[in-house]
Amino acid sequence: MPAAPASDTPAANVLAIAAHRDDVEQTCGGTLLRMAARGLRTAILDLTQGESGTRGTAGDREREAGEAARILGVGWRQALDLPDGAIENTLDNRIKIVRVLRLLRPRVVILPYWQARHPDHSIVATLGYEACFLSGLAKIDIADRGPSTPQLKPHRPFKIVYASLYADVRPSFIVDITPFVEQRHAALMAYRSQYANQAQGSALFVAEEEIRERTFAEARHYGLLAGVTFGEPFVQKEVGLVDDLTLVPVQSI
Repeated sequence: MPAAPASDTPAANVLAIAAHRDDVEQTCGGTLLRMAARGLRTAILDLTQGESGTRGTAGDREREAGEAARILGVGWRQALDLPDGAIENTLDNRIKIVRVLRLLRPRVVILPYWQARHPDHSIVATLGYEACFLSGLAKIDIADRGPSTPQLKPHRPFKIVYASLYADVRPSFIVDITPFVEQRHAALMAYRSQYANQAQGSALFVAEEEIRERTFAEARHYGLLAGVTFGEPFVQKEVGLVDDLTLVPVQSI
């Protein structure tokens, strides 16, 4: 893992945490592109290597994740060694995430929504939240939990939001990804081992020519809810705060 930042300046403004390589590309890739275009530093932490996937190998996923990160303009991306398909919310796993949180010091963390078809996704929602809390505790010393862990100051992200693209819930807000939707698609399709047409897993995976249609239709649906062309949905647990009613976006009628 890279050395700790030399100052309190965050190494990432926005950190997306996901169970698997390619989760971020599907759920919040456009948002990361938008944040990067605004000059913010973005990062991705994948919790597994992808060794249990029906298609491809962990090595394939690593190479593809690197290419996807380049397309997304992400400045930092790494994967932990949690077991693919068997992630557990344990103290050791929370500490592994705490190391990254204290290293990167993000203001915003994006997590998967807490209800999902894949058990890893729902577990990561809770695991990530609890790691964010633990990371802010001054007396939690992570130095003795790894052979070469640098001494890192406590840090608790200011905001946690949940990428809710595949959840049947009303989003709290939408991020307009209209200018970035093609790059978002290109980042997803960087995972050729997963999404290129092939015999292995053909009964489980959507045909390559349908992926664009489906992902664009979903983004179009959420964009329409907010009055834009393409959007990505998010849920926040806390209420919002408005300073000026005349500046609230999205027309009512």
